[in-house]
Amino acid sequence: MSQDKYKDIRPYMGEEESAALSRIAAHPILKDISSFLFPGKSSEDLKNLIASLKSVSEFQSKVMLYAIKKIVNDTSKELTYSGLGTISVPKQRLLVSNHRDIMLDSAIIQAILHINDLPTSEMAVGDNLVTDPFMEDVARSNKMIKVIRSGNSRDIYKSSLLLSEYIRESITSSNSSVWIAQRNGRTKDGLDLTEQGLLKMLDMSGSGVFAEDFDKLSITPVSISYEYEPCDFLKARELYISKRTKYKKSPGEDLNSILTGIMQFKGNIHIHFCNPITRAELEHCSTLDKNEKFKKLAEIIDERIYQSYRIWKTNMMAYDIINSSNKYFGEYTQEELNDFKQYCELKIAGFDGDKDEIMEIFLSIYSNPVIRAVSK
Repeated sequence: MSQDKYKDIRPYMGEEESAALSRIAAHPILKDISSFLFPGKSSEDLKNLIASLKSVSEFQSKVMLYAIKKIVNDTSKELTYSGLGTISVPKQRLLVSNHRDIMLDSAIIQAILHINDLPTSEMAVGDNLVTDPFMEDVARSNKMIKVIRSGNSRDIYKSSLLLSEYIRESITSSNSSVWIAQRNGRTKDGLDLTEQGLLKMLDMSGSGVFAEDFDKLSITPVSISYEYEPCDFLKARELYISKRTKYKKSPGEDLNSILTGIMQFKGNIHIHFCNPITRAELEHCSTLDKNEKFKKLAEIIDERIYQSYRIWKTNMMAYDIINSSNKYFGEYTQEELNDFKQYCELKIAGFDGDKDEIMEIFLSIYSNPVIRAVSK
């Protein structure tokens, strides 16, 4: 693979790895990170550990895996997963998941792969999340592919083509599997939908033969289900504002969302690795008109994700509250319902706006997966 062509977007390679790890070890912010990961221990321990590392694989196994395990242990009840047999075959693939948390969606997937002695994947992440050199060093030392989203239409086209070529070359050359979210930005309303634009980007580097080009990517959908939605109130607030005006992110908002998603209690987490998209399904898509091809492929991916999405008690309680029903009352207790209502009230307590409307939006984030499941 040409290192020069992809140098600005690909994960660090070769000598870049040890150089980046040295910069991470020397950064002053590492002291604060150490106090979170290793409370009661000297920050010099983490500094010396990172300084001793020479490769991305060492950084993932000796630092990032520990960090992800700690976050999951501290902020969730249980992490479960299923469908690993789907990806146990030694083959590079494109993992396409629904997107609920900025960092944890891909991070937890990587931890599951590592724990089960499966190769970790590269991860496509927006450049808005790597806003300073330290963040970029950490991300690209953790197999991040930088997705460039800024610039004029010509710049965006060129960066999309480069990304498409990189992903295809990584997978087809058996260099690495790749993870990418099904959409640009997290799902805000609880309804996970694959953007056709993502599929069109992937198609940019193909030969023009639809079924063959997508078959080579071995698309494998992944379904991620959180009992308590990461950044639930922040998402509800954004939807509330968006109903009135064009939503504009404030400075530092992405970082705040990252930290909130990491620190917020998530209850149970379940991740399911779905069956890959088959050649027969792709052949069927290829018989349709151009835009309909991408629409149908997106629907197939969405169906896989929804079939394996874990519906939690929080989803069922939200559905019953918002619909003034007791349809799912047998699935939860009155005490659990009272606790969930209190949770919702606490989340919106400081909101300066229409409390009834923000509560309805907040509850809909949890109830929409139930509505989607019932409609199928």
